Parts: sequence; C-alpha cells; structure tokens
Amino acid sequence: MKQTFNPPSVRKPFGHYNHGLLVPPGASLLVTSGQLGIRPDDSIPPDVTGQAEICFEAIQAVLTEAGMDFGDVIRISGFVTKREDFAAYMAVRDRFTLDPKPVSTLIVVGGFTRADFLVEVEVTAAKIF
Repeated sequence: MKQTFNPPSVRKPFGHYNHGLLVPPGASLLVTSGQLGIRPDDSIPPDVTGQAEICFEAIQAVLTEAGMDFGDVIRISGFVTKREDFAAYMAVRDRFTLDPKPVSTLIVVGGFTRADFLVEVEVTAAKIF
C-alpha cells in the first residue's frame, strides 16, 4: 500500500493532493513525457480546460497501455502559462485523480514550443504488486 504524508508541522495542501507519498519496494515505475493539449488530428482547444482534458486523456491512454490507471499515479507535474488558469486546470486534474491523491506541483511558465499551447502535464505512476 502507498502511504501518504501530511505532517501537522507543514501547511495543509492547497488542493486535492498530498505532500508526500511512499511507494513500497518492488513496485513497477512508469514515467510519462509531458502531454500537451493537442488531439491526434492536430486540433487544439482554445482554453485551458479543453487542453487539460486532452492532456489527462493522453496520460490515461499511456497508463492503460502500461496496465495501470490513475489510482497508480504518485506524482503529477502541471505547467500552465497563466496564473488565472490554476483553478480550471486543478478542476480537470481532480476529476481524473483517485485516492490516495498523488503529490502535485503546478508551475506558471512563460510558454511552450507553440503559443497556442496553454498547459502541459506529466506523471509518475507506480504499480504495486
């Protein structure tokens, strides 16, 4: 079982995530590349919600192919280009994540390889046998 850590000496998490997550020895580890909000047909939604949904759907497909699901995700790193997009991104993230909630980092960046990309997401997952 994964153990979560939210010590009382550390401020409570701002959202639905944990400060620490311990994976037992022998777990299989999967690390994804950053996923952008672009569909297989190269179309890109104009808003962060639509792009974040595509990011998480792509991650879900990678997890599925690896025999995992969002319950196996232990870390999420999200990157957005606008501070005001935090809430929309986190709403999508929270719909996909399962308990125990993974650790999570969200960073505002100056941009991505193309100006129409608004969000990028990468995860680390661990399958416990």
